[in-house]
Amino acid sequence: MSRIAYGQEDFSLSLPISQSALVTAQAFAQQQPTSEKASRVLFNTLSILTVNYYLDLMGIETNLSVGDSWNPVLRLCTDVSDLEVSGIGRLECRPMCASGKSCYIPPETWNQRAAYVVVMIDESLLEAKILGFSPSVQTEELLVSQLQPPEALTAHIKQYQQNKQPVNTQTLVNLSQWFAGVVENGWQTVESIFSQPEYRPLYLFRSSESALINRENETMSAILRGKVINLGIQIANQPVILIVELIPQENQKTNVRLQLHSTGSKIYLKSGIILTVLDELGNMFLEAQSRSADNYIQLQFNGEIGEHFSIRVGLDEASITEHFVI
Repeated sequence: MSRIAYGQEDFSLSLPISQSALVTAQAFAQQQPTSEKASRVLFNTLSILTVNYYLDLMGIETNLSVGDSWNPVLRLCTDVSDLEVSGIGRLECRPMCASGKSCYIPPETWNQRAAYVVVMIDESLLEAKILGFSPSVQTEELLVSQLQPPEALTAHIKQYQQNKQPVNTQTLVNLSQWFAGVVENGWQTVESIFSQPEYRPLYLFRSSESALINRENETMSAILRGKVINLGIQIANQPVILIVELIPQENQKTNVRLQLHSTGSKIYLKSGIILTVLDELGNMFLEAQSRSADNYIQLQFNGEIGEHFSIRVGLDEASITEHFVI
């Protein structure tokens, strides 16, 4: 393992490609219908195995087999190049040609990975260079000049792992129990929250209030519960109301609708409040951000019985997270 310097900004890390890695990549490539697709799969797989080898040297546990890249159907139908890292989720491992100045990142991976690692595969297929990584991506072309050094990747992963604290089962909100009338402390009916003048939104006219409160009667077995959330001085001591609506669906699925409302004398939510749904691994699944003229923001998704997720409400450096199981 050696560091290669091509210029002032270069901090790439050179690693050998093992015979077993090459055999695996070539086997995956041979399953593809066209030479173009075969080449893409070959280089994607070598990139993944290079990053996997490096993390193994650094003592970081990975799981190759659970990634989409090891699924033959997904490998055939999509452009996948992911690596599962224990405790944080997936890295995107992308190959780049020697003459390139940027690396293509598929839009479907944006905000879905713990980091994006760029790898250059030598034409001999005997050596690969990890050029660096980016913690996040918002564009299809990731510039090499934007990459952080490979050696910082392990620190990034460890920090990511530390930020994912285990969920205390005492704070886990069991949504299925809501249908049986069992509701955790802090969660109330919408009607009981709106009956308190300090929380009832000023913009909420009686007609719209009645529609929200009575929505449970409009769909069979629908449940609405709310919770007052206070981010303190970050929103000028003005609480917001998180409303969770559950609607049972077929095949043991549940439709979950989330709304975040302003309270009291505030007609609009403070601009920049972020409502985020996190999956079981803590990865961002859905997100909405309030604008200057939003009374409320909303997210909606379907989940299965037993599925875990979290809801985070945040503004600037302040945030509150609630953990749920359907």
